Formats: sequence, structure tokens, C-alpha cells
Amino acid sequence: MRIRIIAVGRGKRDLTAPLFEQYVKRLPWQIDVKEVEARGRLSAGERRDRQCKLIGDAWPGAGLTIALDRCGELLTSEEFAAKLQDWQNQAIPEIAFLIGGADGLDDAILKRADVIVSFGAMTWPHMLVRVMLTEQLYRASTIHSGHPYHRSR
Repeated sequence: MRIRIIAVGRGKRDLTAPLFEQYVKRLPWQIDVKEVEARGRLSAGERRDRQCKLIGDAWPGAGLTIALDRCGELLTSEEFAAKLQDWQNQAIPEIAFLIGGADGLDDAILKRADVIVSFGAMTWPHMLVRVMLTEQLYRASTIHSGHPYHRSR
């Protein structure tokens, strides 16, 4: 299974980049990151529209698409791991995770996504969401392999 992360912003210039890369190296799946960025002086609405177009252009269209949005479904790590395992068992060749910028994802993107997942009601910096996503992917892989990284209560 291939995992594609389509995200707003340039992660290599961010303080979270080393942590993101550390988790990516641990993952058992092929990870491709496509970064998009709306440049120039734009209003919030214009920036969001531009980011929506850029994400749409980078979106593979095949496989399963998961948008990360605070209004999405709240999952425990075990539930996320189970969903990931189900998708893998269904032989879905690719999963695309969409991460918006400071203004979030446009409603048009959310409507096209197969699944919308939330990392909580709080607003998180989009660069930190990348780290949180790759950590949860790593955690899911350890849950399925029986590795002691994840501890249940």
C-alpha cells in the first residue's frame, strides 16, 4: 500500500521536519509527500480557493482519500489502526491524506473526500499535523505487529 500526503506548506523549512522524517523512516509503507503552497498577498478566501485548486491538482483520484479536519470523525489510535488494516485488507493500492493550511480545507475538498478524520476539536498548526499523522501511522503499524510501542489502558 502506498500512502500519499498532500499538504499545504513547505515542510523542509519547518522545525517539525526532523520529527516528521523520523516517523516516515519507521513506516512500513511507501510514503510520498506532495506539498502545495499558495503564494502572494491573498485574502483568506482567495488563499483557501487557491489551495483547494492546488490540492485538487495534486490529488491522485485513485484509491482512498482521507481529509484531516477538526470537524471530522474522532478516532482512538486503535480505531484508526483497525480502519487502516481494513483498507489494507481490501487491497486499496493508495491512500491520500489531505492536510489544509492555516485556513483549513475548503468545503469542496471535504465533500470529495471518502473519509474525514479529526485529531480533536482544537486547532493544530498544519506542520504539526504532519507529524501527528505520521506518528499515528507508525502507531497503527506497531499495533498490528504486536510491537510494545502502543500501550492500551
